[in-house]
Amino acid sequence: MQLRELREYAEHRGLTIVGDYIDRMTGSKDSRPSLNRLMADAGQRKFDAVLVWKLDRFGRSLRHLVNALAELEAMGLTFISLRDNLDLSTPSGRLMFQIIGAMAEFERSLIQERVKAGLRNAKAKGRRLGRPSANVDKSKVEALRASGASWRAVAEKLGVGVGTAHRISQRRSKNVCGSFGTDVEEVLHA
Repeated sequence: MQLRELREYAEHRGLTIVGDYIDRMTGSKDSRPSLNRLMADAGQRKFDAVLVWKLDRFGRSLRHLVNALAELEAMGLTFISLRDNLDLSTPSGRLMFQIIGAMAEFERSLIQERVKAGLRNAKAKGRRLGRPSANVDKSKVEALRASGASWRAVAEKLGVGVGTAHRISQRRSKNVCGSFGTDVEEVLHA
C-alpha cells in the first residue's frame, strides 16, 4: 500500500524513482540496512529527493529524525513525507522542520534534566555512582609488565581495561611524600 501511494505521488509530481529503500524491521533502531544504504547513496548524490510515506517510517526517534533531515538538507536534497504533508523544498516545509528541530532540542533538555535529577536523588540516598572500582594488585601488574607483557596482554590477563591497568601501575604510595610512615608534622617541622 505504501509503495503504491509513493509511486502514484512520484508520477503525479514528475519524479523519477531511482530506487526503493525498504527495511522490514520493527522497533526503534536508528541503524537499519536500507536506511544506511539510502544515506550513503544520498552522500554520493545518486538522487535529488527522498520521498517517504510517513515520518515515523524514516526516523524512529525525534533525535534521529532531526539529525537525518539536517544531514539531507546539508547535502542539498529535498525531503518529502507524503502522509505528513511535509516538503522541505517549500517555505512551510522548512518552517515545520524548524519546529520539529525545536521540539527535539526541548526533548533532549527534558531528558538531561531527568537524568540529573535521578543522579541527585541516588546520591542523596547514599548510592555510589559510577563504575565499581577494579580491585587489582599493583604488584601483579608490575610483574606482568616486567615479564615483557604488553599493556593489552596485562589488561586481558587481569580482566580490566588497558587504561585501568596503566593507571594501577602509576598509582603512588599512600605515604605522604618523604614521610615514610613518620608523623607528618615531624617531617614538616624538621
